[in-house]
Amino acid sequence: MASANERLAHSAMDTDRPTATELSLRVHRLVDNPTYLQADEDLSFLRRPEMCGIRLQLDYWKTEESLQRHAIRHTIVVYGSTRIMSPAYARRRLRDAQRALHEHPDSPERQRALQAARHLLERSHYYDVARELGHIVGAAHCTEPLSSLAVITGGGPGIMEAANRGAYDRGAPSIGLNISLPREQAPNPYLTPDLCFRHHYFAIRKLHLLERARAAVFFPGGFGTCDELFEVLTLLQTEKIKPLPVVLVGESYWRCAIDFDFMIAEGMISPDDMRLFVFRETAEEIWAAIVHWHETHDMQI
Repeated sequence: MASANERLAHSAMDTDRPTATELSLRVHRLVDNPTYLQADEDLSFLRRPEMCGIRLQLDYWKTEESLQRHAIRHTIVVYGSTRIMSPAYARRRLRDAQRALHEHPDSPERQRALQAARHLLERSHYYDVARELGHIVGAAHCTEPLSSLAVITGGGPGIMEAANRGAYDRGAPSIGLNISLPREQAPNPYLTPDLCFRHHYFAIRKLHLLERARAAVFFPGGFGTCDELFEVLTLLQTEKIKPLPVVLVGESYWRCAIDFDFMIAEGMISPDDMRLFVFRETAEEIWAAIVHWHETHDMQI
């Protein structure tokens, strides 16, 4: 028979036992704790610095899986300024700048804005060239030998929009690889929904832009375009990627923006390095240069 002390202890244990409500609350607190989340559902965990390697893989594979699923094996990459707009829009910008300066004719800021608007109108024909190039590539996609070919861009406005627009107009795949930025850059509206991606890492975005490339076409642009141009030329020069044609659109712009002759004279590059790219002006010339390069190298676009 239990002693008095044992009966007292059992009585205390019964008194300390949590109620069903208390037990339920405990379980809810456990389930609601972030540590209970599955790893692939825990964004706070995935965004830790230690998980960078995992994020790099995810950034790569989400795009790769979709490109494979859509049988995109070859691409024409189009680079260029986000600021180059269609001629019609550039004319409106110029009129707005003229009106603004008329209201405050002594404003240095508005004088600079007017000058910039004039330059952008002069460069706006490149929008039409990029759009026509996208249309040509889109038309090529609709032929059996080149059905796996598609236009790919950084997915933003300007030249990228124009090239995507040309392919979109033709009913062909139009690929865009956008990037997360402090000031969010929306995708242009001429992308195939299943082929519109947003990357966190510039490195992964650049990798995908070149991984299937059969040509790299560079329209006038700023720091970003020049960064990508020099990277492509460096990768070709060092044979880190397979040879491919590089076309610089607008010889007058590029020779002013980058003094290649000076670099040769200074011994920083060799004359042979100039063979890494060609200058062209129109969409037809760009496409002809791409086709000629592949025929010369006995390679399929």
